[in-house]
Amino acid sequence: MYEYHKPVLLKESVDALVSSPDGIYADATFGGGGHSREILSRLSEKGRLIAFDRDEDALKGAFDDPRFKLIHNNFRFIHNYSLLETESGFDGVLADLGVSSHQFDTAERGFSFRYNAPLDMRMNTQAQLTAQDVVNEYPVEELAKIFRIYGEVENAYKLASLIVSKRTLSPIGTTGDLDKAIESVTPKFAQHKYLAKVYQALRIEVNQEMRSLEKFLEGATKALKSGGRLAVITYHSLEDRMVKNFIKSGNVDGEVEKDVFGRSVQPLEAVNRKPILPLEEEISENTRARSAKLRIAVKR
Repeated sequence: MYEYHKPVLLKESVDALVSSPDGIYADATFGGGGHSREILSRLSEKGRLIAFDRDEDALKGAFDDPRFKLIHNNFRFIHNYSLLETESGFDGVLADLGVSSHQFDTAERGFSFRYNAPLDMRMNTQAQLTAQDVVNEYPVEELAKIFRIYGEVENAYKLASLIVSKRTLSPIGTTGDLDKAIESVTPKFAQHKYLAKVYQALRIEVNQEMRSLEKFLEGATKALKSGGRLAVITYHSLEDRMVKNFIKSGNVDGEVEKDVFGRSVQPLEAVNRKPILPLEEEISENTRARSAKLRIAVKR
């Protein structure tokens, strides 16, 4: 089996997703194929699974199964593909957000401060914008905004100012360069936590993750049949808040809108009021599961 990523909340998410063995389902974040493999195990010969991933490395794990199709594209386009691949939409859509183990553990991808590697962080290696472009070209105000909103970094402006100052002396090209450049504002006794926030913010900006997630939620809702299930696994508060708000109100702001007759426009209904969390046993076997949250909704 191609080792790319260990699936999180596997049984819980697929149990919630698959309602009919003859249905058509979508795995919006194929990754290492763990969730897709489990979904296929629940389907009959009539069932189908359409999977998506924008990382070329993930395509190596595609299955040779007539019921399965893997599409190399961003999951934000899921509604377009539902029109091409189905007659009436999906019975269920699953998304496991965040970065795969493979991406974190492949040094040259530049996702982790554990390695000294080029500042890349692109999930789609064909994309143009890299983390190196962000830290070397963005103005201080924009950098501060990214660190404050996407990383929830407390000293965001001070951090951004330091980066701008350091890059005038020498370009910041690697993760090691970045770590050294911001060393003076990195808390001595919370170094790992601080750097994790900084790298998260840069990764989200490079891959436009929040915008893609918003478009995905809108597209997935349109792509679902009436009664179809949406299951989303998140890993940080920004993602979880967006998913929670969207399920509640049909938009990421969480404000319920009204139609011309004054009726609430809420296309989804939450199945679980509180997110499903991984058990301690799973966390002990896979530490990257510790921050995972699963939210499930059904299309009205």
